[in-house]
Amino acid sequence: MSQDTSDLRSLRREYEVGDLNRDDLSADPMQQFATWFEQALAQYADEATAMTLATADAEGMPAARIVLLKQYDSKGFTWFTDYRSEKGQQLAINPQAELLFYWPALSRQIRVRGQVQKLSAADGQAYFSQRPAGSRLSAAVSCQSQPIASRELLEVAIAELKQQHPDGNVACPESWGGYLLKPQRFEFWQGRPSRLHDRFSYRLQDDGSWAIERLQP
Repeated sequence: MSQDTSDLRSLRREYEVGDLNRDDLSADPMQQFATWFEQALAQYADEATAMTLATADAEGMPAARIVLLKQYDSKGFTWFTDYRSEKGQQLAINPQAELLFYWPALSRQIRVRGQVQKLSAADGQAYFSQRPAGSRLSAAVSCQSQPIASRELLEVAIAELKQQHPDGNVACPESWGGYLLKPQRFEFWQGRPSRLHDRFSYRLQDDGSWAIERLQP
């Protein structure tokens, strides 16, 4: 039975939080990101770090999922995961990706596109050792994205590993670590009334500078 979606088509939201003007933008997109990110942290606390990671496989089929930002600086944006996961396999074939941050209460989103590279094993180990014990155990027993017959099998594997390592201090698996996205393009979006949104893109130039353009909504 098909569902009547007419009520969905009538849903509307007006974006009246603020505006974004060219004169307000930093010449450095990382500084502009930092400004908005700090404001998002004040609004959302730890939820501000949630970002959509979009990758594509060898055939160009896209895949997207939420991951958590763990660091950003002038080099780029960092997250950690199992290299055997779907995103890990896709990045091994096509090391390009896009990140999307969306903060509804601020009517803002930021897209960041660029090349992706693995972090060093030392970087992965340093972050892994800071994780809660339960998270370390889960990462050690799970082959992320691969099929498994039941949840009980995972729980048994966790229990057995916990017996071997009661303090949760398991070694960082070689298949687990971090990625760094090195930005080549940013887009900052500020929702405005009547869908006349403010959008600005930053594109990395050959000389290392950033070209800024206003985009139509």
